[in-house]
Amino acid sequence: MNLLTMEGITKSYTDRILLEQVDFSINENEKIGVIGINGMGKSTLLKIAAGIEGYDSGKISMGNQIKICYLPQAPVFSAGVTVLQAAVEGNVDELNQWSIEADAKSMLHKLGFTNYEEKTEHMSGGQRKRIALVNTLLTKADILILDEPTNHLDNAMSEWLEEYLINFRGAILMVTHDRYFLDRVAGRIVEVDKGKLYSYSGNYSEFVRLKAERQNMELATERKRKTLLRTELEWLHRGARARSTKQKAHIDRIKAMQEIRDIEEEKRVVMDSVASRMGNKTIELTGITKAYGEKKLIEDYSYIFLRNDRIGIIGPNGCGKSTLLKIIKGIVPPDAGTVEIGQTIRMGYFSQENEYMDESLRVIDYVKEVGEYIATSEGKITASQMLERFLFDGAMQWSLLEKLSGGEKRRLYLLRILMGAPNVLILDEPTNDLDIQTLTILEDYLDRFDGIIIIVSHDRYFLDRMASRIFSFEGNGRIRQYEGGYSDYLIKKELECPQEMEAAKAVGSSSGRMAEGGELVQEEKPSWKQHEKKLKFSYKEQREFEVIDDEIAELEEKISALEAGIAANASNYGKLNQLMQEKEARVEELEEKMDRWVYLNDLNDKIQAEKENQG
Repeated sequence: MNLLTMEGITKSYTDRILLEQVDFSINENEKIGVIGINGMGKSTLLKIAAGIEGYDSGKISMGNQIKICYLPQAPVFSAGVTVLQAAVEGNVDELNQWSIEADAKSMLHKLGFTNYEEKTEHMSGGQRKRIALVNTLLTKADILILDEPTNHLDNAMSEWLEEYLINFRGAILMVTHDRYFLDRVAGRIVEVDKGKLYSYSGNYSEFVRLKAERQNMELATERKRKTLLRTELEWLHRGARARSTKQKAHIDRIKAMQEIRDIEEEKRVVMDSVASRMGNKTIELTGITKAYGEKKLIEDYSYIFLRNDRIGIIGPNGCGKSTLLKIIKGIVPPDAGTVEIGQTIRMGYFSQENEYMDESLRVIDYVKEVGEYIATSEGKITASQMLERFLFDGAMQWSLLEKLSGGEKRRLYLLRILMGAPNVLILDEPTNDLDIQTLTILEDYLDRFDGIIIIVSHDRYFLDRMASRIFSFEGNGRIRQYEGGYSDYLIKKELECPQEMEAAKAVGSSSGRMAEGGELVQEEKPSWKQHEKKLKFSYKEQREFEVIDDEIAELEEKISALEAGIAANASNYGKLNQLMQEKEARVEELEEKMDRWVYLNDLNDKIQAEKENQG
């Protein structure tokens, strides 16, 4: 059943058209993820659907008695209200007073709150967002409209919210840049691009495949149009022998083809590594200890950062991750211990909150404060050229900062840091408020970055993509090191203490059903990762361990051959679709095989270690 329909909606902001004659609908129980470059109108689309913001023209129709609940990016509470009062506001009546408070406390606890009587004005922006999320989830609504619900959630919180929304009996319209979250929750992706909406059936992975197909088909159509136009123009230049009605129509068609705007290939945030030279001495932490009152964050921690280290730092909110970054940067002093910084080290610090921005400045002037140009492998690139690469075109470069969206300011802040040519990048929650396209190219840039990268992030995809070593805050000031990305960390934790991991994750890889009151009842999915880990290979596992390296190499060769076939058949839609489906199947097979490889090798290491101990 259709719950909400937009027809021909147009919305402009000053001289920018955000939505132009767009059609959009939300059906019963649909879970829709909205993505697009920051500043393109994602949040505006959500506000219009929620009835929070008006539109210039068009029509919106909605089913009778449809109730919508909206979670804004930056919620505001009345002065003097407590955490619990804010969480249940608007949802309490005589019949549910006790049950709603119990449900609210349960959700608040899952999202890191223990003192329900604390005033909300004492809370950070991230804490207020989590309180508002609880309020939204408690509201009996047909459509939940969520603007960045995963911002300020740690990994366990994100997994809990995933399960809750998967089992929510209603429609969801959400903006999020968490790609794993979109993969698990969304059943349709809507892309906002240059005032238009493009709808793709499926989750984020399916969106990536379908968008590539659409772009390839559009480019192939464009090439055919240009070839036909060239032929027609040659005919026109030779001169028509008669000006019949038929030939005049022919000329009109040529003119129409000339007036069609060329398809622009998607702009990308192109970033080249511009790091300064690094000497032999990097950053050395020795005996670092830090506490606030009774709360011990870091105790006697030492580490020497290596050239090209890729460190991902994880842990629950408030455990001390950002404090460690600030100690390294010299913003916060440790209670004990030393931080030694090499003479050639130049740090670029990307904080959770943007540094102060003088909003009366123009975009170009804000960047030029750091430098007029930077040196790259391509030669000198001016500030204006770098802005172009960061999707700030000529007109936007002369805009005032106050006219930029929150996400655009975040992107500009990142550019300003990189313009300083650091050789150590300290990134505190870099994925908050950055759009997926910028994140993708940032990841490509970090792959080529010639220096040290230290990342605090709750974005599991980003950590899997970027980190080669995980520092995990494990309570009482203890920081433990794990090799690999976030998924590797999870597997190793499960091998060591599967019961503890299941309890800590609360949801993990299990599914659930909703009981009365909104509680999630766990129903375990069978998985080879969850089986009790015995320190012994079965016959089948031993045989699998012996051949798995060859099988992985064979799969990688098949994927490479399929990629070559895809490139060669870009204009053959039928063949292209077949090759892309086959590639997707092989990639899924490879991912499962790689997970199995990690499991078998970890088990083999434990078996060998036990044999040595017994020997």
